[in-house]
Amino acid sequence: MTVAAGRFAPGHLGALTPVVPFELVDGVLSETRAVQRRLRDLPSRVGVYFLLAMCLFPEVGYRLVRGKLTADLSGMPVVCPSTKTLRDLRRRLGSAPMQALFEVLAGLLARPTTPGVRFGPYRTVPFDGCSSIKVPDSERNRDWLGRCPRGGYPQVELMTLVETGTRAVIAAVFGPTREGETPYATRLLHHLGPDMLVLWDRGFDGNDFLAAVHATGARVLGRINQRRRPPVLKPLADSSYLSVIGGVAVRVIKAQVSITCTDGNTFEGSYHLATTLLDTRLLGEQTECVLLA
Repeated sequence: MTVAAGRFAPGHLGALTPVVPFELVDGVLSETRAVQRRLRDLPSRVGVYFLLAMCLFPEVGYRLVRGKLTADLSGMPVVCPSTKTLRDLRRRLGSAPMQALFEVLAGLLARPTTPGVRFGPYRTVPFDGCSSIKVPDSERNRDWLGRCPRGGYPQVELMTLVETGTRAVIAAVFGPTREGETPYATRLLHHLGPDMLVLWDRGFDGNDFLAAVHATGARVLGRINQRRRPPVLKPLADSSYLSVIGGVAVRVIKAQVSITCTDGNTFEGSYHLATTLLDTRLLGEQTECVLLA
């Protein structure tokens, strides 16, 4: 495990430290003007690693997270800050260094030989969201996020664009849950490119969204609502057909998918899919592989 000397020793992530090295954190702090003005018992660099460790151990409080960072520092003088001191450290840092660090680290990771990341010439990237992230029930959070409709803590909507296979986060955005998934996904479209095949579930089914993704040059394979009835413009030999959705030429496929889990349970479902990959020879038998990715 790599640690620094003196007061900087608790600033690490164990074996993950090479992924977020000291030089990178120091550079981000300097760029966002978050470096401490005087050397404290809890330098800003230590604060960044502390916040990252909080994400690794969300089930425990400030003091226990700090304990995990200092557990193997035997023989080194380390302070034992109070919960209030750690909270003040978090507030002193603010969000700018963490946002800048994310923007540096987020992105594609797969190499050409990495399995599960490509369908033919296209890199497969799905949108994935979560609307059950709870935040403290403070007046500031309630003003921003509103109250949870079912009571309890305010909740944040998180939307990510992810690389299949590696599960690397390419980009992310978050905010109040009242806006819905599609508006947040629209904010991430500038990360798409012509070498990508975008996957999504039926929650993203919409004419305007499909047209916006298509305008980026990326290809699409997404589930559509079964109640939708796109016009049949040309039947194809594999029982799919060519159609138009939102002014975009698509191929509509009806697929029956069966999944057997490791415990033996089997799940089956009927899927209606729309794709801008119109060549039946390109999709063929590999469509199911893309769905399960």
